[in-house]
Amino acid sequence: MPAGAAKPDSPAAKSAPQKAMEKMGLRRDIDLALHLPLRYEDETRLTPIGELRHGSPAQCEGVVRDARVELRPRRQLIVRLQDDSGELILRFLHFYPSHQKTLAAGARIRARGEVRGGFFGHEMVHPTFKSVDDATPLATALTPVYPTSAALPQAYLRKAVASGLTRAPLQEVVPPHLVRPGLPSLREALHALHHPSPHTSWGDLEDRSSPAWQRLKWEELLAQQISQLMARRERAKRRAPQMRATLGGLPEQLLAALPFELTGAQRRVVEEIAQDLARGEPMHRLLQGDVGSGKTVVAALAASVAIDAGWQCALMAPTEILAEQHFRKLVGWLAPLLEARGQCVAWLTGSVKGKARKLMMDKTASGEAALVVGTQAVIQDAVQFAKLGLALIDEQHRFGVAQRLALRHKLGDEVVDEVGGSGDEPAGCPRLEPHLLMMTATPIPRTLAMTYYADLAVSTIDELPPGRTPIVTKVFADNRREAVIEHIREEVAVGRQVYWVCPLIEESEALDLQNATETHAHLSQAMPGVMVGLLHGRMAAAEKAAVMSLFSGGQMPVLVATTVIEVGVDVPNASLMVIEHAERFGLAQLHQLRGRVGRGAAASVCVLIYTAPLSDTGKARLRAMAETHDGFEISRRDLEIRGPGEFMGARQSGDALLRFADLQEDSALLQHARAVAPRLLDEHPAAAQAHVQRWLASRVEYLKA
Repeated sequence: MPAGAAKPDSPAAKSAPQKAMEKMGLRRDIDLALHLPLRYEDETRLTPIGELRHGSPAQCEGVVRDARVELRPRRQLIVRLQDDSGELILRFLHFYPSHQKTLAAGARIRARGEVRGGFFGHEMVHPTFKSVDDATPLATALTPVYPTSAALPQAYLRKAVASGLTRAPLQEVVPPHLVRPGLPSLREALHALHHPSPHTSWGDLEDRSSPAWQRLKWEELLAQQISQLMARRERAKRRAPQMRATLGGLPEQLLAALPFELTGAQRRVVEEIAQDLARGEPMHRLLQGDVGSGKTVVAALAASVAIDAGWQCALMAPTEILAEQHFRKLVGWLAPLLEARGQCVAWLTGSVKGKARKLMMDKTASGEAALVVGTQAVIQDAVQFAKLGLALIDEQHRFGVAQRLALRHKLGDEVVDEVGGSGDEPAGCPRLEPHLLMMTATPIPRTLAMTYYADLAVSTIDELPPGRTPIVTKVFADNRREAVIEHIREEVAVGRQVYWVCPLIEESEALDLQNATETHAHLSQAMPGVMVGLLHGRMAAAEKAAVMSLFSGGQMPVLVATTVIEVGVDVPNASLMVIEHAERFGLAQLHQLRGRVGRGAAASVCVLIYTAPLSDTGKARLRAMAETHDGFEISRRDLEIRGPGEFMGARQSGDALLRFADLQEDSALLQHARAVAPRLLDEHPAAAQAHVQRWLASRVEYLKA
């Protein structure tokens, strides 16, 4: 081999299409076999030129009567194709010498494309074509068109998929008696979808209702359910501290110190969490509740159980504002009780620098900080815990999948050598890992809980604290802006406070939106003498804190903000929420923003300002907001509008977590897969493992995040 030459299997030796395939995740034969067509082209029949219809795709065959390059109105190749019934123009605006050679006068050509009317009759612009003779056969199956990229030609990908389909191990893995009745084998299903017969119903292919599609969806859902069940069982084998609340201990002291009574729903979920903490296996629980249902106090009680048992607790939030909100509440509730025990609450975010940061890290490492509150700075390598027993993650869906995985691995690294929480376990027990409680104010529809959260225990706070006032939601077009500003003046005049939320900070050529800076200037001018604040993500942490302090303290009546105030901000005196360009926000995000008002005794209003014309999605979102305040109903509609991948933040992982199945349409398949998964895992563990490996391979970790 010449010096410096690349080895055939080295990255340098790979062609651009090979690299493009790897980038798309098409590395194994089974990956290619599962790379299904976007659509199909019918090359099984010929249409006489005289019978072509405008606007329809067609394939025809004829002899080139004339081919010439014309320069007006621009350089293009014009080919006249003729059969016994008429003549068709093939027009190429971009062409190569090879085109001219193949399309020379006298050549027999088969061309396929969309027919359109031209000045000289029917024509096709940039059709696909090939040279044929009288004996060239027609295709016997529909021609697949695959999802691809610019560096991966369709013809190359078709050959690669066909080759992968031939080589892929498509033997039946799941025993026949466990397969959903009436479905074809996996091999039959894939061949039917890659190369469907011309007699196949186009409707069945497009709506994915054919038996072949049903088999693929069922297989995918089964792999996902097995994966989650395996994760749950694996975790059950691991050990965690056993934390039991003691009579008169920290939890009881905290309950006595709270200025309010817990709701029945809060007491129920506190008990569910306490039971998990008392067991010797790691808790993996999702705490969900609507906006304002009181999840923070539940988290504080869980933390008090851990601290009372001699362990540290970490609470991680996605933004500094939300982390600070938790910090303020938790310090108010827990700090006096911890000080009596010689302990404290630590604060760790990216903005805590220098000596202050070192002090917090030292207290965390020594164990003096019984509770550590912060952003993802909490999981950085430099942060060491003395004895971490419980981790709380708020708004966990706001963290990217990779961040959630990093947290899980961090928790795994933070296990302690000390045995047990009760002190009576024998030596040689497995090392312990912390319990994990995730919280979300975006309730999860049951179909999602059955899939993406199948390995989680779910606690639901389905009751709001007493005294919450209902929020009236009004929808206005942006030409009613001045009427909204007048309403703001009225609220400010009686001592109330107002949020005005904008989606962007700066002008964007792509999105013609009012920006926060412009709105701030306009409102300041419209209400002289009224302090109007501005809050956005690019401000320094100290500036944000100063603005929030003025608004929380009541000195600042109006706050113009981006969505940094979406979750956690609690100002009971705020009674009006105005959301600019509401049609641009997701439904769950609108519900979160609306939940920033109605937190006090005053009647509250949420005004959604939209810009016409509205898309169908925009109309559906605004209609849902006006019709319901129930977070679970909002969540269900959001899932319908956006689909599960976007709802779950799956885009952050680079992988859609379900490629073929649809949770709304395929609930019967999901129920069957959910019932079969434990049987397959118990009775045929090798088959279960092979099935997960076939379908998920490297994505198993993402499904556990």
